[in-house]
Order: sequence, then structure tokens, then C-alpha cells
Amino acid sequence: MSLHEQRAMPVDEAIRRRRSVRGFLPDEVPAATLREVFGLAQLAPSNCNVQPWIPHVVSGEVLRRLSVALVDAGTRDQHARPDFTADRKFLGVHRDRQVDAAQQLYRAMGVERRDLVGRKMAYIRNHACFGAPHVVFVFMAGYFDVREATDIGMYAQTLMLALTARGIASCAQGALSLFPDIVREHLGVPETEKLLFGISFGYADPNVKANAARVGRALLDDAIKFHR
Repeated sequence: MSLHEQRAMPVDEAIRRRRSVRGFLPDEVPAATLREVFGLAQLAPSNCNVQPWIPHVVSGEVLRRLSVALVDAGTRDQHARPDFTADRKFLGVHRDRQVDAAQQLYRAMGVERRDLVGRKMAYIRNHACFGAPHVVFVFMAGYFDVREATDIGMYAQTLMLALTARGIASCAQGALSLFPDIVREHLGVPETEKLLFGISFGYADPNVKANAARVGRALLDDAIKFHR
């Protein structure tokens, strides 16, 4: 059994191990494994079984050209025109969690708060898909709304857990939705399909500093209300 081949782990373990990875090895996931994990994701639930997700899995030369275009747009500070609002400000505890996550990430990378150039370059790595050999860009029909978007969230979680269970790392990225026109142009996607997010995935590179970052979760009693 090779380094990248293993039996799928139990779902509880996959849930605990799944995390956002921001640095990947160049090794591609075998085609048979890709079909297996996306087949499992297709079993995700959806309202009235409409299965509103439209995934485009991008690899190889197409991904290289697309990531170059996205990095160029980000580096030039091209005005972002996402299909859905991307500039909402977080408040209260949500803002606290956002700040903590950023601090953990930049600390792991050794980027100081006053290092504006370093922070920008770290952000641009989003558009380079963190060097992942694969990205799935997830679209939905333009006439859909929040209900269908929540179904697509369940699809994405199912996919990432299926990947994790096979030792494949991933990172769901809202940043990959900031320039949807560029993505549509490279993939031949019609304007009637709206881009929600992208998920970079592949095998984690243990030597990438960002992968040492860890974030916590709210305590159960603070996060959930039980009623009976």
C-alpha cells in the first residue's frame, strides 16, 4: 500500500481530523478515488432531492492557467465582483472568532501584523489554491436562493469528510468565488450558474508552515440550546 493509499477511516474520526489545509503536495489523487469521493458526496441530502450543486473539478493544465489568472487579479487588486455578498462584517463573538483564526494562521506562518506585504502575499496564496493539484468550484443555478445554498453546504461537508476519510486534505475557500467571471471564462460555465465557493484538495504538505495552525471550537453548551 503506497503513501497515498489507505482504507477509509470511520466517520467519527474523519469529522475530528478534517481541517482546513493551506499547503499541498503536487501528487494528484487517483482518478478512481476522485470518482469514489464525488460519488459519495452525491448522496448528500437536499430539499425535494433537487441536488442543486453544480461541481466543476479542475486539475492539470486547466487549473494551472486558471490559478495564474486568479493570482494576477488578486495581485493587481482587481475589483472583485462575486455572485454573492462577500464583504459582510462580523460582529460580537463571530468577529472574535474571525480574529482568533487569523492570528493563529499568521502566527504559524511567521507573518507579523505590521507586515502588510507578507499578509497580502499570504492572502494571494488563496488564489493560487495553496498549490493544490485539484480544485472543485461549486456553482448553483442563478434562480436558487438560501435554501438551495444550505443544501450545497451539506454536499460540501459530505465531500470533505469523504476526502478526509481517505487521507486527502482540503480547504473550502470563499476567496475562490471573488472573481466568478474569470472562473466561468476558463471553465466554459454560463452566466446563469452562480459561483458559491471553491474547495482546494490533495495531499497535505507537512512542510508548509500554515498547516501547523490550529483553531478551536465553541464549547458545546455555548454553541447549542437544548429544549425539551
